[in-house]
Amino acid sequence: MNAHLQQLLNYTRREFFQRAGMGVGGAALTSLLATDLLAKTPAGTNPLAARKSHFTPKAKNVIFLHMVGAPSHLDLYDAKPKLQELDGQLVPDKLWKGLRLAFIREQPKLMGSPFAFKQQGEAGLPISELMPHLGSVSDELCLIHSLKTDHFNHAPAQLFFQTGFSRFGRPSLGSWVNYGLGSENSNLPGFVVLITGNVAGAGNSLWGSGFLPSIYQGVEFRSSGDPVLFLSNPKGMTGEDRRRIIDSVNHLNKVQLADVGDPEIATRINQYEMAYRMQSAVPELMDISNEPKHIHEQYGTQPGTASFANNCLLARRLVERGVRFVQLFDQGWDHHGSLVKGLKNKCKQVDQPIAALIRDLKQRGLLDDTLVVWGAEFGRTPMVQGDGKAPGRDHHKDAYTVWMAGGGVKRGFAYGKTDEIGFHVAENPVHVNDFHATLLHLLGMDHERLTFKFQGLDMRVTGVAGNVVPEIIA
Repeated sequence: MNAHLQQLLNYTRREFFQRAGMGVGGAALTSLLATDLLAKTPAGTNPLAARKSHFTPKAKNVIFLHMVGAPSHLDLYDAKPKLQELDGQLVPDKLWKGLRLAFIREQPKLMGSPFAFKQQGEAGLPISELMPHLGSVSDELCLIHSLKTDHFNHAPAQLFFQTGFSRFGRPSLGSWVNYGLGSENSNLPGFVVLITGNVAGAGNSLWGSGFLPSIYQGVEFRSSGDPVLFLSNPKGMTGEDRRRIIDSVNHLNKVQLADVGDPEIATRINQYEMAYRMQSAVPELMDISNEPKHIHEQYGTQPGTASFANNCLLARRLVERGVRFVQLFDQGWDHHGSLVKGLKNKCKQVDQPIAALIRDLKQRGLLDDTLVVWGAEFGRTPMVQGDGKAPGRDHHKDAYTVWMAGGGVKRGFAYGKTDEIGFHVAENPVHVNDFHATLLHLLGMDHERLTFKFQGLDMRVTGVAGNVVPEIIA
């Protein structure tokens, strides 16, 4: 046994973490050492290697745009002329009786949208004046007007939208996809998270792996500063030093693997190697300054800043490099008051880069293989909340709009309808479980077959529910 290996064996756990716990090649490594992975993979295989889908997929990658706080569908995508006529009238007694809302307690008045809608594109989809850039690519959109969820408070609804379950501890949708399909890039995670604003109320559980092996959880990248926390080598440590640490740790792991034959150890070895490779791959990926001027003008990006526009451009760069699931969270859409000002400001931040993302993906031949999803944890009420000077809308779980683009969905298409005031689903209801089943189907996965045994049960993201919505599939 060489002296360096003997030195490592002589370290206490605390000493080893102190010496190795630096950078992604240190902090990530020590985190991995401290975590028991549960991957059921054969010894010597890469648990993140690309895997075959259940059937031929329509899409290979996902870019999921979650507007944290829940924007009003009634002011963006679901035009309601009748609601405009009834603006200022009390909610009918039959609708108000027995109704439970998050904040409104006294019988409120109805509120039409203060924004104009215009039929856009050849398909004539009505899009709010707040989203003119998105309107210019409306023929790429598949609008679902009839989504329903089970929860009207932010954290449980966010968890339900991203994990299919309203309490902590379940794998996120991105983790399920990462687990089911693996990654096409061995130098980057299969599931990457980009955030603007504060982290959502449900926190990092929205991209956590739950009971799945932790290797499948989302990894947060940042569009300014150090792109991944502790990515860089600390002062005084070279890449060669890091390489020697990894080689020594992996040697110990290989000795243990040969002794006990535990496939989890092989999984650990693969993860250490990926963490090391990220040190080279991530800086190049995150440096958007090398994009041409017309791309920056198209997205409205500013290299070196933290912005939703930068994250949209990064999302394109990530799927170009084979990252399977890219999740964007944008905070600030909870408009209980000051709806007019607040919604204007948020739409101004996201409208141009979202449209640019769709257009850019299409120009590069990536849109057919990439499913772009826009949505939130719930919708908003057609009745007013707050005073007349700065009105807002309350949480609403029974009907709202999400949309998809690319990746095998119909283009310039609207599915489902709400009633004349946008309160209840009138045609073709789509539950969140159905939404998840359909998304997985577009990726070539049967949601009933994508399972993981936990506590003696074959668990799945859709639980015991969920039906694919074939009408939206091209």
